[in-house]
Amino acid sequence: MGLLYDRIHTDVRFEEGLNACIHCGTCTAICPAAAFYPYDPREIVDICQSGDELQLEKLLKSETIWCCGECMSCVTRCPRGNKPGLLILSLRSLSQDMGYFVESEKGRQQLAIKRTIGQWMLDYGYCLYAPLIKPVTHPEQGPVWEWELDHLEDVMGRLGANYKKDGPGVLRNIPKEALEEIRKIFEVTGGLARYEQIEQCSAIKAEEMGLELGDARDTESEYFNKVFRGDYED
Repeated sequence: MGLLYDRIHTDVRFEEGLNACIHCGTCTAICPAAAFYPYDPREIVDICQSGDELQLEKLLKSETIWCCGECMSCVTRCPRGNKPGLLILSLRSLSQDMGYFVESEKGRQQLAIKRTIGQWMLDYGYCLYAPLIKPVTHPEQGPVWEWELDHLEDVMGRLGANYKKDGPGVLRNIPKEALEEIRKIFEVTGGLARYEQIEQCSAIKAEEMGLELGDARDTESEYFNKVFRGDYED
């Protein structure tokens, strides 16, 4: 076929996710994201079946593939056993591999996910690390969270958490040996390489946009805040 189709056919999620679509539209009818976004799983499946390299490249650079919430409702209803949710995962991976993700607003937000959830897993062993959930980036938490952050150790103690302490318990300190094991898992599975790819492509886009990127843990840089907030107004 072509470079993109050849590559995506090596992804087991693509091969397992697409059988023989009859374009009935059931996946779109059941899809929650389709009710809120200009998002049509049936059209995505159609592109994936078409062999049209230009259409696939356009899809990989678009907002579309980042709208899916991976609820897999489509899987439960497809009469032919297709799995559009798995196709989306393979498309997202290919978009990141090719560096196309930085061409859309939602795609650029991959850097924000990597520098928060992704980096916190490596550094602290938690996908959500309470001390770094800042009010300025999470205003939805409200003023109560600002107070809790200032009194986090006391609040967590009252809740029975073993906050930042050794031993068992919620929010305990994760031993260095365990963190090294987590990093090794990311390395073996390609997670670290994916992180590096996201950083490198984001650096190129940040320079193109004239914005400061910061280092791999910087969640206050111009580019990070631009993509995190989705604020593209001059």
